[in-house]
Amino acid sequence: MKSFFRCALTIAIPVLAVGTIFAAPINAAEKDPVSSKYPQEAYDLYLARLDAMFGGGGGQNGGLRYDPLADVPGAPSFEPLPQTNQSTESTITTDALDAAEAYAAAHNSQAFMVWRKGKLEREAYFNDADAETLIVGRSLAKPLTVIAVGRAIMEGHIDSLDQPVSDFITEWKGTDRESMLVRHLLDMRTGFLRQGFDPAPESILNRSYIHPYHDDVIINEYPLTHEPGERYDYSNATSEMVAPLIERATGVRYGDWVSEQILKPLGAKGGQVWLNRPDGTAHSGCCILLPAGTFLRLGLLSLFDGMWGGVRLLPEGYVAETRIATPQNEWAGMGLYIAGRYTEERGAANPDVPKMNVALHAERYLAADLYLYDGNANQVVFIVPSEDLVILRVGNQPPRDLPWDNTVLPNTIMRGIIRAPGETPPTPQS
Repeated sequence: MKSFFRCALTIAIPVLAVGTIFAAPINAAEKDPVSSKYPQEAYDLYLARLDAMFGGGGGQNGGLRYDPLADVPGAPSFEPLPQTNQSTESTITTDALDAAEAYAAAHNSQAFMVWRKGKLEREAYFNDADAETLIVGRSLAKPLTVIAVGRAIMEGHIDSLDQPVSDFITEWKGTDRESMLVRHLLDMRTGFLRQGFDPAPESILNRSYIHPYHDDVIINEYPLTHEPGERYDYSNATSEMVAPLIERATGVRYGDWVSEQILKPLGAKGGQVWLNRPDGTAHSGCCILLPAGTFLRLGLLSLFDGMWGGVRLLPEGYVAETRIATPQNEWAGMGLYIAGRYTEERGAANPDVPKMNVALHAERYLAADLYLYDGNANQVVFIVPSEDLVILRVGNQPPRDLPWDNTVLPNTIMRGIIRAPGETPPTPQS
């Protein structure tokens, strides 16, 4: 079962309203035991968020709410993706599409989409969601950070993936973080303390997530356990550093960068992103809300090698580099996971961390070149270049009595592909 900290996006919109200004102190006598540099109101808000997260507020999200939210506008004129005429144009059997949709529906999904060879083959919504519903994307925010950095490289604000982060986070000059590269923020090799679970108010895991100055906490307090580049460890703090990086490199707020440089060029619908405080820093490792179709377009941009409508949005070769596994984790690239060598159970953590954030794979993927975006509660975008195929499932945590299997959706669809005479299927996962 996936822990809360698989991704910081285990949050729904209702329940606790903190307000658009700092909340009234919930215990004015209680002072921040870690730091006196932040306003008392910030610590009071932090405690309120912590109580909502761990206080049994209800639902999978513990009662916590994203507040404040900032708008992330999409394209001013939205053009839907072309759809297949099911009776005359489909490249996938109806039985396979129906079976995959049924699996998504049974597993508490909100949206299910299948795109192949230029058109949507299936688009379905569940649990009162529709094409306008803002989906809490959880760790689908992480491949978005990879795209955001790629756009900054394309636009000349960042030299390359191998530029030191300390060129922008200058507080790290002359420290043990000075050797950290931009790529390490994307492939989880910063050397930061790995993600874990600790409900204590003084926990750096909590302070680096829900504190109103979480960016400052990460920059100045988050510990390194290894030299940058030495080890893979899943850490939300690693991806949260992309927002300060983008803002310092470009001079543009993170949400505005995503809007202007990604969503609008993709012709995508916009949404909202959680700020740590009013006019504060956006959460980049989590906490963006977008329609399902927008997440699908992020997968399509990767499938198209960074091209959209004949325009190159990502540097040539950039997508290919994101798909290269690191020596420290044979299944992880930059913001994504590759098929790699078959194993029945695997998750986001370093492979030497047993039974943490594990996802079931009951059989081999039917295409060795498959890769996927994967967030908590099984927010998944499967990308299969050899089949010209992208599959999306987003929604709520599947029921406890129905374990999620990452291979079911892509393999069901691939088994249903209608092939031309003599056409052979792709090579399966090793």
